[in-house]
Amino acid sequence: MDWNSLKVFLAVEQTGSLAGAARTLGVNHSTVFRRLNAFEEDLGARLFDRLPGGYALTPLGEELRELANRVDGAFNDIERRIAGRDVQLAGKVRITAPNNLAYRYLPDYLADLNRDYPDIRAEILVSNQEINMNSRQADIAVRVTAAPPEHLVGRKVRSIGWSVYGSQAYRDKHGFPASLDELQHHRLIGASGGMLRLPAFVWLERTLAHCVTARSDDLVAMSWLAQGGHGLALLPNDQQRPELETLFPFPPGKSSDLWLLTHPDLRRVERIKLVMRHLSDAFAGEQRLCSSY
Repeated sequence: MDWNSLKVFLAVEQTGSLAGAARTLGVNHSTVFRRLNAFEEDLGARLFDRLPGGYALTPLGEELRELANRVDGAFNDIERRIAGRDVQLAGKVRITAPNNLAYRYLPDYLADLNRDYPDIRAEILVSNQEINMNSRQADIAVRVTAAPPEHLVGRKVRSIGWSVYGSQAYRDKHGFPASLDELQHHRLIGASGGMLRLPAFVWLERTLAHCVTARSDDLVAMSWLAQGGHGLALLPNDQQRPELETLFPFPPGKSSDLWLLTHPDLRRVERIKLVMRHLSDAFAGEQRLCSSY
């Protein structure tokens, strides 16, 4: 059996669509379609029901999924252990990071790295979701979290405070609050989707939900809503920029932790060690992440 066929099968099963599988595998839609059909023809049976909402496993597909996941895990173990013996300061390093850190900070940090180590090729995967590090979708994860996954190793590189932010457009129309207690008299930007689980927005929903006039499931979008004068926003201080005014800390004395993480099998790979050390130093010394008070 062709291992590539199993990879296509697993990618379609995990994403529920040909387009999602194509993105995961880094190939085009037609390639996934052709390989999946050829695999089913070789087996003489359907693995998926083609439904309007996506691809759903047939009973045979359910049986194959468990077996294929075992094979997938074995291949990933082999790849990580071989990669773990790599001593060359050359090759690709995949870094996953939330969008704001990926847009505003990593390009400068990686440009500095590239000047000294031109043979290391960085690839940035922009995502706020947890990436499957076991399958080498990413080598390094930049994550703001209070509890990093136990199956990964790494270091906390700094704390990032949160503050209340507003724009000149909002101040001209509504004025600014002087303290946390005065937020109840102002228009606020709230969260939606997965962002509702963050402590700042749990507090906001519990105490000031009636003040929320706009929502987003993305911190960068919230910052732009604030810049447009839609309301005041609770944001981590990595969102600071000249168009937003920092009003006061939220909540006082509290912060989020920024971590650099990798899989245990990859922590001795020289290029990954080097990139992690470089990013750690860069984030630790980043003045833009410091409080403006």
